[in-house]
Amino acid sequence: MLYRYKKSFEKIAMGLLSFMPKERELKKLQQTMHIYEENPDWQLFLWKKGDDFVGLLGVEVGEETYTIHHLSVNPSHRGYGIGHEMVDKIQDIMQNRRMLATEETEAFLKKCPVKKGGL
Repeated sequence: MLYRYKKSFEKIAMGLLSFMPKERELKKLQQTMHIYEENPDWQLFLWKKGDDFVGLLGVEVGEETYTIHHLSVNPSHRGYGIGHEMVDKIQDIMQNRRMLATEETEAFLKKCPVKKGGL
């Protein structure tokens, strides 16, 4: 299930975000978290399986589009379709907006079924 980020999830979110290649350094992680916490157009979601948060998805929302900037799954939970489930759920949440990708998320997103517009 996808949960909207809140401050009490900060350490978990930073841990999941650190699995992304460009987010490994602490200073970069803190800057990224600051963007999500301060800018209402940047929304962060966590995926919970059982009792644990195992995935993270970060989007920048525009009027007609949304861009998936961050997509990460705990390595011990990869290969079970969690990334695809997160993308499917965010498409439901964003409804009529068109999904866009960044250079970092594009390869994975091209493997996901697209419900409306996008890639």
